[in-house]
Amino acid sequence: MQQVGNANKPSILWSSFIADFLLTGMVIGPVVAPFLAASGLPILPIIADIIYFMGIHVCPQPTMGVELAPPFIMAVCMRCYGTVTGLLITRLLYAVTSGKGFYWLSQYNWSGVAIASVLMMAYPLELAAQVFGIWSFHNYLVIPFGLVTGLAWGLFTMPILHGIDHG
Repeated sequence: MQQVGNANKPSILWSSFIADFLLTGMVIGPVVAPFLAASGLPILPIIADIIYFMGIHVCPQPTMGVELAPPFIMAVCMRCYGTVTGLLITRLLYAVTSGKGFYWLSQYNWSGVAIASVLMMAYPLELAAQVFGIWSFHNYLVIPFGLVTGLAWGLFTMPILHGIDHG
């Protein structure tokens, strides 16, 4: 009996690989940027500048980052880093559960989209409350709002990005 040449060959699910690569950068980059900037070594501050450039373009308040290597701050605020933390938690949860569980929102189709969309509004609603003067920015206050948004986003997208390769 003849077998197909690549039947046992492992295949890479590219969406999963790219998503994990980007998530790794989002988790590590904002934290290491201040240390790279403070290092004083020739190339590392240039890498930090690239990370800060990206932070400025994705974070609404990058100047509110936590000071990790004085006078250098994280590349994003704690609201954004809370969102990234939520994504990391759901990625780890997906690795453990293989996408099995009632909490993975993509299995509920449009209802899952609606639930995820409502939960993802935690971040913009908190930011709006701050902009309109209901409260002022505080790192401990903004982290949970970012975390809820990241968890909602992750609970919807992880099964889509890391599901079984059917192609």
